[in-house]
Amino acid sequence: MSEILKEQVIVSKMLETDYFSQWLGIEIMELKAGYCKLKMLVRKEMLNGFGIVHGGITFAMADSCFAFASNSHGLLSVSLQASISFPASAVSGDILIAESKELMLTKTSGIYDIEIKKQSDSEIIGLFRGISHRTSKPALGL
Repeated sequence: MSEILKEQVIVSKMLETDYFSQWLGIEIMELKAGYCKLKMLVRKEMLNGFGIVHGGITFAMADSCFAFASNSHGLLSVSLQASISFPASAVSGDILIAESKELMLTKTSGIYDIEIKKQSDSEIIGLFRGISHRTSKPALGL
């Protein structure tokens, strides 16, 4: 199985039962080993009391991007730590793009930065850093 196909199979199987990412309406734009790019439309039910996207929604999108990127290598990887900053906000109707960058990968861990931007003007609305624990188990039994 080619590497690209393997990554796509892993992430497709993850997304198949990831009902929260499905509810978010996440679409995979690009995927390769250690890298993922997602797209999502901000809907009104994703807004907080101030009419801007809830921080938990932004975090969840970044967390999905992190999960897909870190598991794309084929080993079951789980979040060990994650944090986010919110330098700007988004509103209903905005399309968000989350893009991962793998900073470090070892036998047992990985570090990933994810930027979440508004598609309309590329303004960064979230900066996420995730540290993964890599197990020795194959992702989803593949």
